[in-house]
Amino acid sequence: MSTTLDGIFRPRAIAVIGASTKKGTIGHEILHNLILSEFNGKVFPVNPKARVIHSIKCYSTILDVPDAVDLAIIVVPRDHVAATLEQCGEKGVKGVVVITSGFKEIGGEGIPKEEELVEIIHKYNMRMIGPNCFGVLNTDEEYSMNATFSKTKPRPGIVGFMSQSGALGEAILDYAQEIKLGFSMFVSVGNKADVSGNDMLLYWKDDPRTKIILLYLENFGRPQRFTTIARDITRKKPIIVVKSGRSAAGASAISSHTGVLAGLDVGTDTFLDQCGVMRVTSVDELFDVALAFTKQPIPQGDRVAVLTNAGGPGILATDAVVSSGLTIARFEQDTLKRLRENLPAVAAINNPIDVIASGGPDAYRVAMDAILSDKNVDAVICIFVPPIVVDHRAVINAIVEMIQKHKNNKPVLGCFMSSPDSIAGSEEMFKHNIPMYNFPESAAKALAVMARYRKWCDRPIGKIPTFDVDRTRVNEILQRAINSEKKAIVGEEALAILDAYGVGVARSMNAATEQEVVQVAATLGFPVIMKVDDPSIIHKTDVGGVSKDLRTAAEVVASFNDMKKKFGGETFAGVIIQELVKGGVETIIGMNQDPSFGPLMMFGLGGVYVEVMKDVAFKIHPVTDYDCEEIIKSIKGYPLLTGFRGAPPVDLQVLEETILRLSQLVTDFPYLESFDVNPFIATPDGTASRAVDARFIVMK
Repeated sequence: MSTTLDGIFRPRAIAVIGASTKKGTIGHEILHNLILSEFNGKVFPVNPKARVIHSIKCYSTILDVPDAVDLAIIVVPRDHVAATLEQCGEKGVKGVVVITSGFKEIGGEGIPKEEELVEIIHKYNMRMIGPNCFGVLNTDEEYSMNATFSKTKPRPGIVGFMSQSGALGEAILDYAQEIKLGFSMFVSVGNKADVSGNDMLLYWKDDPRTKIILLYLENFGRPQRFTTIARDITRKKPIIVVKSGRSAAGASAISSHTGVLAGLDVGTDTFLDQCGVMRVTSVDELFDVALAFTKQPIPQGDRVAVLTNAGGPGILATDAVVSSGLTIARFEQDTLKRLRENLPAVAAINNPIDVIASGGPDAYRVAMDAILSDKNVDAVICIFVPPIVVDHRAVINAIVEMIQKHKNNKPVLGCFMSSPDSIAGSEEMFKHNIPMYNFPESAAKALAVMARYRKWCDRPIGKIPTFDVDRTRVNEILQRAINSEKKAIVGEEALAILDAYGVGVARSMNAATEQEVVQVAATLGFPVIMKVDDPSIIHKTDVGGVSKDLRTAAEVVASFNDMKKKFGGETFAGVIIQELVKGGVETIIGMNQDPSFGPLMMFGLGGVYVEVMKDVAFKIHPVTDYDCEEIIKSIKGYPLLTGFRGAPPVDLQVLEETILRLSQLVTDFPYLESFDVNPFIATPDGTASRAVDARFIVMK
């Protein structure tokens, strides 16, 4: 484990600079919490206006402290922080936590003041949390350090929690105490001027007490470094994240399908997904998921059994399970037989099992025994709506008894639709590490995240192949565009880029007269497609600039004259005649540069439907062979590619290879801003798959 942060999280002596005699102030509460948590080390209050604080001798400056100090908690006015840091450096302090605000977060003069702090800590080789933070804690009994100003005493546990928001600190610790969730460490990183989220991940990577990592993030400082660290950690420990804020990535790229569709939060979702980080939508959901991970094993599959004593909650749970991407388990015949023979005749024995309101401990015991024995069940959501006529404690004991009997690594999540404190015996559930939720939707969502994590751990790492391509040819095309200040590359040049990278393209030729269009069409072979040859027209179909399935010379001439009349008369530049690719599915392959995460590769259904249906998926570049398989399978229109209603399936291997070749193109030419290959027609015979149209945008 990295030891560079030991001065902050494993100190033997702490100075609270700005400690106060006044109750309710931050300087007083931090010192109070260190004493209350029985910090296993020395504590030195520092305040030039006080002799004693909390019955502990107070020092005027940290330089007056006679002993060595590992950690300094700084709670002084902003304009005194830099001088205080200098003194800490002279003292040989290893780590500092700057609680004080008024730095980069306020902009303006706060920015250079924060830069000054960074210069000082680098000068003295110190590490710094903050500024503008809530503090840190380590519940390890060897240290027992609570250096926050929280009113809540955190309980020990296996969760490492990092929050980028200091304001959330109190709420997080308070709610965690309420649901009996314990922490190994907690840190509010504030402005991340020095110690970042990446640093905390590295610190917790090999920490034996931290088995689950929770993050509240507002931004990513260095996404590429996060990727490397997170991909390594998530194979061993789950990382669960709430990421606030929405990205405007691609919003200005209105000429690019990929740019438009990559807007909002797509980049963040894609980025975290490829790191194996489990993203949730709220702090509330973050804790629901954390409870499940800390108390139950990871499910080995997606098949869920629902047990209830009330029909409505059972239906809600079933809906939540299915909508979360899990499946309702189909019980074995032996299970159904046991349930029918041992439950009341009015009980529902098909999943969900409803033992009805009068179902007491015997009914729950029989049902739990049966479903935990069933090989078709991977996880259980056990719902109990406490009726007056049933002994709550006996029901809970029956549930616990069956879980202990089987011990078959199947997670069981409890949903007691009442306050746990009002249910007699509920403490037994907590005692035996069974997470309890007020509503079935919360349990289903938590279970779904656990299942996603299992899939990530089982997921192959994948490989990035290298293809033999003609980089020189592409470089010439791109340089011509740059030299002529032409941002968009379309038509023949765009298709030439694809051809140079081994992507199949539809044969096409230009024509400017009636005689030429007839000759070109005959050369390519009927039927053909005709497109107006005008780079300024982005969506040619929308304005009547495309004629499809032209089968005769007369049709070609008529279409040519119609386009000439519609698009310029005597200044008409001509048309592009293209072979008609038959018998395939129109797809789109694209890329857009996300300002935070770099290139996003896109795949989906193409043609004119891409903007209407928006059936697309994204992956962070560069993509592996397994990424390609995933991105293709993830779109809703995937059945169209595998053979729908008797249609032959397309050659998926050629489709995957095409995406990989275009990913290599992005690697080779990082100044490509975006591109759309739309449509790329995937056919059953892979050798016949063709890109029909493409558009490349070069960065300014």
